[in-house]
Amino acid sequence: MSASTEEYLEALYHLTQNGRTAGTSDISKRLKISPASVTEMLKKLADEDMVNYSPYQGVTLTPAGYKIAEKMTRKHRLLEYFLHNVLNIGNEKVHNEACAMEHSLSDEAERALCRTLKAPDKCPDDKQVIPACNLEFQTCDQCQKWKGQDLSEVAKRKTNVVSVSSLKEKQEARVAFIRGDHKALKRLQDLGLTPGTQIKVNRIAPLKGPVEISLRGCKLALGDEVACNVFVEQDLAKQE
Repeated sequence: MSASTEEYLEALYHLTQNGRTAGTSDISKRLKISPASVTEMLKKLADEDMVNYSPYQGVTLTPAGYKIAEKMTRKHRLLEYFLHNVLNIGNEKVHNEACAMEHSLSDEAERALCRTLKAPDKCPDDKQVIPACNLEFQTCDQCQKWKGQDLSEVAKRKTNVVSVSSLKEKQEARVAFIRGDHKALKRLQDLGLTPGTQIKVNRIAPLKGPVEISLRGCKLALGDEVACNVFVEQDLAKQE
């Protein structure tokens, strides 16, 4: 897949969060490409089943397009974290540097980078959540303890996952993955929040305030630093 195609899908990942649709002008502004060129590319991506596109109706990602877009977004934000927090490159430069590197970063290198950086949760550029990996681990602890020679041997998730911080009020979903070290995992386990737990979002406080959820007959308030590290199965997230 060309770097240009990956850039389009990555832009759509950003623009269509929380169930939004993206307009041609939105994509044009983000990528700094003429609307006519955007329309041409969207038609091509629709033919390849990467996007849902109808003129004047907005654009969304298909499941196939979402997987690629999420993977590229993950690589980009991991690279931003590495460039800023390890190489001490300034915030004003990390975005362009990551853009230049992400298309040549192999999946194997991405996984090794995540493990070396100890699974960071947000990029330094604009504090966006780093998407979870697509490996069928339930926790980072399982990944760190895995003794195989090649992470490509690990099965891939059958459904996409999104962080609790990206859900809307009244949505229900099942926890699929928890990011963080052993201590963080133990703390959430003590609260009853474990992979497989069914949750419902009751209330979302403004300005990245706590997210109140219900689980197992109890209510629990999750701060943003926790909500962005608890991932649920996207295909199961539903609105009441």
